[in-house]
Amino acid sequence: MVTLETFLNHLNQGLPVAAGSELQQFMTDLSNEARKITIELNTVWHDPKEICELFSQLTGTRVDDSFRLFPPFYTDCGKNIHVGKNVFINAGCQFQDQGGITIGDDTLIGHNVVLATLNHHFDPEKRGDLIPAPVTIGNKVWIGANATILPGVTIGDHSIIAAGAVVTKDVPKDVIVGGVPAKIIKHLEKPEENE
Repeated sequence: MVTLETFLNHLNQGLPVAAGSELQQFMTDLSNEARKITIELNTVWHDPKEICELFSQLTGTRVDDSFRLFPPFYTDCGKNIHVGKNVFINAGCQFQDQGGITIGDDTLIGHNVVLATLNHHFDPEKRGDLIPAPVTIGNKVWIGANATILPGVTIGDHSIIAAGAVVTKDVPKDVIVGGVPAKIIKHLEKPEENE
């Protein structure tokens, strides 16, 4: 029998989920639960405290009171999202979190950002199988509107992802990246260099 713990352990190890398997059915059940919560979140006005409570219910872990979210927000799982303190998520974001999404403290996420953690198998005979890989976002990162972060990407502390960027590989700390696929545009000055 699949439990939330065994499901998350499986995906967090990067193991595939076979089409038609018991794991995939469990994933579908989690998706149905997440959609119920996000429908409530997205269709009724809630104050910031209520939004924190709904997001905590969605993720299964208590988010810090400093967390801010402007609905609508979409996810097809929810249980593998981990957010730090003072995180802000703007309207229209879509998180596909089965493979794991970790967001560091003081991070700002713009409108309509997509964080994707699943790929389909390249072999046409196994195309329905899902391959998970986490998205990890450091502290004090700013992700601009309409950016897409693909599976397996880590974004270093303090970096900025330009609006509309498609990030296909890791981003070091203290840089600005942009474009499709995203490339380094500029290295940010470190605070101690400004003093």
